Amino acid sequence: MAVPDFAISRRTLLRATALGVVTAPALVACGDGGPALVRARPTLTHGIAVGDPRSDGALIWARSDIPATLVVETSASEKFTDVKRFTGPLLTPATDGTGRVRVNGLPAGQLVHYRVRLDGESGASSETLTGVFRTAPTAPADISLLWSGDVAGQGFGINPDLGGMKVFSAMAARDPHLFLHSGDSIYADNALKESVTLPDGRIWRNITAEAKNAPAETLDQFRGNYAYNLTDDNYRRFNAAVAQIVGWDDHETTNNWSPGGTVAADKGYAERSMDTLATRSWQAFHEWMPLEPKEAVDGRLYRKISYGPLLDVFVLDMRAYKDANTANTAPQGQILGAAQITWLTDGLRDSKATWKIVAADLPLGVVVPDGKTDFEGPANAAPGAPSGRETEIARVLSAIKANKVADVVWLTADVHYTAAHHYSPARAAFTDFDEFWEFVSGPLNAGAFGPNPLDPTFGPEAVYVHAPPTANTSPMDPEYQHFGEVRIDGRSAEMTVNLCDATGKVLFAKQLTPTRK
Repeated sequence: MAVPDFAISRRTLLRATALGVVTAPALVACGDGGPALVRARPTLTHGIAVGDPRSDGALIWARSDIPATLVVETSASEKFTDVKRFTGPLLTPATDGTGRVRVNGLPAGQLVHYRVRLDGESGASSETLTGVFRTAPTAPADISLLWSGDVAGQGFGINPDLGGMKVFSAMAARDPHLFLHSGDSIYADNALKESVTLPDGRIWRNITAEAKNAPAETLDQFRGNYAYNLTDDNYRRFNAAVAQIVGWDDHETTNNWSPGGTVAADKGYAERSMDTLATRSWQAFHEWMPLEPKEAVDGRLYRKISYGPLLDVFVLDMRAYKDANTANTAPQGQILGAAQITWLTDGLRDSKATWKIVAADLPLGVVVPDGKTDFEGPANAAPGAPSGRETEIARVLSAIKANKVADVVWLTADVHYTAAHHYSPARAAFTDFDEFWEFVSGPLNAGAFGPNPLDPTFGPEAVYVHAPPTANTSPMDPEYQHFGEVRIDGRSAEMTVNLCDATGKVLFAKQLTPTRK
C-alpha cells in the first residue's frame, strides 16, 4: 500500500479534538463543467508540532505545500478567547515548506491552547489545526516527561492492519508535559517493502512511499523520511499535544556513522561520504523537527531546556563530535568534544534545578559493537581504566563529583530494549565519581533487540532489563516496544521512573529521593 511522500489522511484528524477540524478547498465550475480551485489555498500537510518549551512559550512547527505565512494564535481557553497572535516566517521550498515560530509572553505553568493556519500569497488561508502544550512552571509543580527513540526501523514502517504506530497513542494517553526524543527519529538507511514475512509466518504490511524505496542519499530523500513518519495519525496527534525535546543519533544519516567516515561498499550507496550524507541529513532534521538551531549552544543541537525549579534537561550530541568507531580502544578518545564537555560540566555545576536529566543519544556502559572489532558508543568492552571515548565520560563524571552536583539522571535509547542501570564506584575500575542511574528505553515501532553486555569500567549493574527472546522482534509484539516515563512530584520533589511497554503497561518503577529538596 503506497502513499505519496506528502499525502496525509485526515479521517483521524477529524476525530481528534486536539487537532481541530479540517476543511476542503473551495471549488467552482470550470467552463467545461469540471471543478477548479477558486484560488491557491495552502495546506498544512503534516500536522503541527510543538518543541523546546520555556516558562513563557514554545516553538510551533508546521509545513505548507505552497509558499505561505505561518500564523499561530494562543489562548488559555479552548474557545480561544483573549487570543495572542504570532506571525511566523514565509514557508517556501527553500526549507521544504517547513518553518517554526516561537510564541512567547505567555503565563508560566499554564496549559496553552494554540491554533495554526497558513496565509497564502493569493490571500487564501489554510484550514486551522489546533493543539495544546504546557509552559514551564516557575514554582515547584508536578512534571511528567516521557522518553524513547528509534522510530520505524528495521523495515517496519506504518502498518495499516495495526492502526499505524499505536505506541504514540499509548504515550499520549499518559498526558505527558514533555517528550524527550532520544534519537533515530527516522531510519534513513532502512528502505521499506510492502510486506515482510516474519520468522513465525505472520505478515507485516507497510504503507510505502517513494522516499522509502531505498536508503536516503539526497536531501529530498532525507526530507521524505520525515514526511513518511508524519503520515501516521497517531504520531501527528501526539506531536500536536506534547512538547518535544529532540536529539539525534545515527539513523537520521546512516547506521553507526561518524565524522570523516565512509559507508561500506556493500551497502549500495552511490554517495559514500558520511560527512556529505550527514550535511544533507542535518538540514532535513532541522527543517522537519520542532527545534531552532540558533537556540542551541553551537548553533546546532546541544542545549539546555529549563522546566522550572525542579528540572533542567541537558541535551547532548554524541554523534557530530565523536571519533571513528575504529579508534574506540585508543588511550584517548572523543564522543562529546572539549567544548561540549565544558558546557555540560559548567551547566550541571551552575544548575539550580533539583533534578538534572542528561539526555544522551547513546548509553554509557552498554557495549554496542560496530562489526567484529569496533565500537559504536562510549563503552569498548575493555575492563580496567577508561580508554577510548570512556576518557571523556570519565572527565564528565569526575567533574560532577568535584563540583558536588547532586541528583543527575541519564536517559537514553538506541539499543532497542529497556533497562535500568545503576553505576557505582564500588563496582568500577574507575572510581572518581558518585553513583548514578541511567535508564534506557526503546524502540518506537522498530525491531527489538538485546540485551547487550555491560562494560565494567564505570561499574554498571543491570537492575532491570526487558528485551525480546529473539533479535529483530517486530512491533507486532508490542510488549517489546518501550518508552520511559519520569514523574516528579511537585511537593516532595521525588522522581519516579517508569519503564513501559507499547500498551502503556508499567514494567518496572524506581523511586528516587532528591539529595536536595
